[in-house]
Amino acid sequence: MSRTEKLQKNKKRDAGMTRRKDSSLPAALLVCVFLFAWQAAAMKMSAAYILPSPVRVVVRLWELRGPLFGAHLPATMQVVAIGLVISIFLGLGLAILMDFSPVARQALYPLIIASQTIPTTALAPLFVLWFGYSIWSRVLVTVLFTFFPVVVTVYDGFRAIPVEMKELMDTYGATPAQVFLKLKIPAVLPYFFSALKMAVPLSVIGAAIGEWLGAQNGLGYFSRRMMTQLDGAGVFAPILLLSIAAELLVVIVGLLERHFLFWRGAE
Repeated sequence: MSRTEKLQKNKKRDAGMTRRKDSSLPAALLVCVFLFAWQAAAMKMSAAYILPSPVRVVVRLWELRGPLFGAHLPATMQVVAIGLVISIFLGLGLAILMDFSPVARQALYPLIIASQTIPTTALAPLFVLWFGYSIWSRVLVTVLFTFFPVVVTVYDGFRAIPVEMKELMDTYGATPAQVFLKLKIPAVLPYFFSALKMAVPLSVIGAAIGEWLGAQNGLGYFSRRMMTQLDGAGVFAPILLLSIAAELLVVIVGLLERHFLFWRGAE
């Protein structure tokens, strides 16, 4: 690589880093304003069991780091991981089936939409009744939260593929398997990663709700236990940890997206 090419590559990298820094500045400022308003409201209220200050929440998180990081965070992340894996395979399978079969699309799509009209919090106690306090009651709640964006977004990606491109491959004698591997999968990948970015936070929410309504461990269970003790900071500490975990998972998905969709360029 010549010196000129190296300079151009470094300039592009620096420009990309500058754009990312500029794009993150408004979010950082908004977070600072929100935390300042929260701190001011908590100081004015002087009722930590109702609205603890952000500083108190962070201090309480450090005080409870043993049980939170040693037992409850791993339990929640296990539920999130299993629920996400099931949702991805279920969502992709249903999307592919509806793309290949119009009959399946007409039969399944209304049912998939209808599944989201049932309040998940109403079904969670039933899952606990059926499966007890095992992990599977929480996993089912997580799957109900997460499979929907995967199946709908990926299916919309299949529908967005131009018909002309399919007809061109058919003209060249491509088999259905070749059309699927060479055209549909690359075209749907951006939709898949968009679905993951939606499913990851929802999986964390689903796991927490499942633990809140019926569990013996996990961050949602711990937050509910702290509420019974009127420990406001103890209620918010697991919630803060859940938010951080969800943010980290979304960042990982973004890194994977940039790796596999490098041809889209830096955002």
